[in-house]
Amino acid sequence: MAKENNLNSNKMVQFLDWSYEKAINGLPNTLSAQELAENYLFKHKDVNGAIDALIAWQNTKAGTSGFLTGLGGVITLPVAIPANLASVLYVQIRMVAAIAHMRGYDVKDDQVKTLVFLALTGQAASDILKEFGIRASTLFLKSGIKKIPFEVIKKINQRVGFRLVTKFGSKGLVNLGKMVPLAGGIIGGTVDAIGTNTIGKVAKNKLFIKPPNDPPEMLHTVYN
Repeated sequence: MAKENNLNSNKMVQFLDWSYEKAINGLPNTLSAQELAENYLFKHKDVNGAIDALIAWQNTKAGTSGFLTGLGGVITLPVAIPANLASVLYVQIRMVAAIAHMRGYDVKDDQVKTLVFLALTGQAASDILKEFGIRASTLFLKSGIKKIPFEVIKKINQRVGFRLVTKFGSKGLVNLGKMVPLAGGIIGGTVDAIGTNTIGKVAKNKLFIKPPNDPPEMLHTVYN
């Protein structure tokens, strides 16, 4: 019998952290986000073309149920979560981290990790930043990303977790009363409604537009 477990924002963030670490360091027989990025950069003439091709292929992966369960072996998740949802989130996190790497960002920075999580909320990413007085603009991202206080990073991550739990629950992808562990099976149907394409476009066009080491420009950022 599946163990009851309420998927709240804290547990969602815990899973996101786990997925990010695996995406950066790699899972058995899979490319890490950095390796994936370099692979696409090698195959395409420019960064934009490489990113577009990556997003297109990840859409296919995200629509395939049980990506993590298909890797073989035992994968222990930090929280009980439906296999399909776990798989899609992992695919999306690795995709966005790869986009960040292609744009020249250090994916091992906590601030960059938070931006990757923000991308998972799609069009809501800008709204979440605004809640903390942060403008999701090229000016901010080029020279201000490292200036986000750690406490603000934690609050943004929690906000992202809340948004995701609310989003998946409203779509019926998460039963907030009972969670099915990864090994317990796969929820029916595809999860392409989560919007992998939108997430990729937000990462490309709003969050990771240019390399962070461009000449700094004036910032207008107020942290709450």
